[in-house]
Amino acid sequence: MFDPFIAPSGTLLGLLQRGRGDGTLHALAAPRPEALAALNHCVLSDPRHDWQVENRSLYYARLYLDLDGGVEEIERHLFGPEDQLHTDDARTGLALAVLGHLAAYGRDDALVLLRRYAATGSNWAWALDELALRDDDAGLRALAGPVLGRFPATEEGEAELAAAVRDAFEPRPWRLWADDPREAVGARVRAASERGSFDRWQRQMRPGGPRPGWSVRAVLDWAQQGLERGGSLHGPAARCLAAVAGPEDRPTILEAARGGPEAARCAALHYLAAAADPAALDLVELAATGPSRTVADAAVAAFERMCGDAAVERARRWARRPDALGASAAGVLACRGGAQDAPLVLGALRETVRGEGPDAPRLWTLVDGVGRLGIACAAPVLRHVYRETSSSHLRGRAAGALAATDPSFATGFAVECLWDCEETTREIAALHAETGDIRVAERLRMLAADPAEEAEVQTAVRSRIGPDAPAA
Repeated sequence: MFDPFIAPSGTLLGLLQRGRGDGTLHALAAPRPEALAALNHCVLSDPRHDWQVENRSLYYARLYLDLDGGVEEIERHLFGPEDQLHTDDARTGLALAVLGHLAAYGRDDALVLLRRYAATGSNWAWALDELALRDDDAGLRALAGPVLGRFPATEEGEAELAAAVRDAFEPRPWRLWADDPREAVGARVRAASERGSFDRWQRQMRPGGPRPGWSVRAVLDWAQQGLERGGSLHGPAARCLAAVAGPEDRPTILEAARGGPEAARCAALHYLAAAADPAALDLVELAATGPSRTVADAAVAAFERMCGDAAVERARRWARRPDALGASAAGVLACRGGAQDAPLVLGALRETVRGEGPDAPRLWTLVDGVGRLGIACAAPVLRHVYRETSSSHLRGRAAGALAATDPSFATGFAVECLWDCEETTREIAALHAETGDIRVAERLRMLAADPAEEAEVQTAVRSRIGPDAPAA
């Protein structure tokens, strides 16, 4: 899926796409048609760069409730001609998740739409999972016929049905259908469930990797064969080396790490780094500056997993390097460095934002490190990252770092974070937002009473408004 277009952070659409708390607050203050248009745009054109980990559905569902928005646009999106042409989860997953939350809040129109899509839509499995959490038994039993009708009574169809039963996130509908007295429903689902379990058992009984008794050389050859077949086995191979290698095998592994075939070299580097071998750091530096990108990337990844004082000391030497190893070294200092490393971590943060922008993957570790080290003068950069990044996870990390470095956080960004799309960000806000603000007190009470809110957030809220909470 192509990267979505993200509007500027100062616009209503840009705020809603990012899932910022200010998006909700601005939408409630904007003309209702304008706010609903921006909201529908976000739900129908998923703005997340990684839709599998970033949260938006509860955030958008709550805004539909606040705006008293209908589901007509979602219905047109789900049942349009594209539903048969573009069947990947990314096109409809967000809309279905929003409907699921709306159904949980008691919106019958959302529940009916989910049932209809589960019966006829291409992404029916997602809709069924949403219904499994929210629908009653009668509603789910009524879907048995339409869902099972998708699988023809052929060998191929039965295999596809078995895979669907085995891979379902929510087993409740299938368990209900397995108890159905009709032969075409209950017996068929039970047979599919048994077949799926047998297939899983067969896969477990046919391992394709190393066996006990393999030599170090055999493990290295296995890793290389995987690379030649287009796979990446150096990680598993390194773990296998830890099981089979003895002191007498060290020369062989060192030779492979210094100049062996690519995959064998990667596996040896990972093994030596995990074992904190005295030669590991020199070999990592040699590999990171070599011509092979595969080996260089593996060397950097191996270094990032190294613990101990020797790795931190070497990171201090490498942190100013203008290459991937230098970037990795700055990340190591952010995670494991001390107060004396603050200038290097802050410099890496500023250089990354300046050179790669507010969505650079390196920022995740650096932002955490700035907060961990309590670098107060980093607050302006953190505020920039908070405002501009399109990643709601990175924004949450920036909020956590600001809570540790910026005295104005409690009366500033922490307030809007109470409406943020990420529950971890709302938890930070619940712990830090200044309760003297009337908006904060009201929002905390709403979060405490909302059954859809995460338990961690509600625990943080109760610590602020419960009977034992400190006075504002």
